[in-house]
Amino acid sequence: MRKLTHDEISLKRSKPEEISSVNKLPVYVILNSIRSNYNVGSIFRTSDAAMIEKLYLCGYTPHPPKKEILKTALGATESVKWEYVKDALSIIKELKNKGIKVCALELTENSRAYYELNKNDFPLALVVGNEISGVSQEILDHCDMAIEIPQYGIKQSLNVAVAYGIAVYELRKIFDMNF
Repeated sequence: MRKLTHDEISLKRSKPEEISSVNKLPVYVILNSIRSNYNVGSIFRTSDAAMIEKLYLCGYTPHPPKKEILKTALGATESVKWEYVKDALSIIKELKNKGIKVCALELTENSRAYYELNKNDFPLALVVGNEISGVSQEILDHCDMAIEIPQYGIKQSLNVAVAYGIAVYELRKIFDMNF
């Protein structure tokens, strides 16, 4: 086994000038009141890797050009379509009016396992909440469903950027297997 060089890896990747014509994962991500610049940067980078449709930064979520975001994102702020909108509910309502289902990444009484979604759940808006308090009840009241990542240890949750990475890659897998 031989490790690929950066040039070899680059041959399989989309080019910046092609990004607008690439077939994207029909997932819109709403980050609501994420505190950490580093988590936001990491989410940008993962969003690029999964090739999501759009990232909405809401509430007090920091947004580019903060140096910590740019450092962690490694250029993904240029390849991921994003927008800052203070009020997450306005984006949720706008997306729902377009027929997009809204799904919270949160532990609720009706949460489904993150791997139980199917092709009928796309297009999808994934709401990711604050590192400590999660997705607010006000936002949950406007969601069509919630997914959770099962926890087998003592802790009740994962780091928000890690949880997002697990969830968005499962969405990518489900989409790729069905379309």
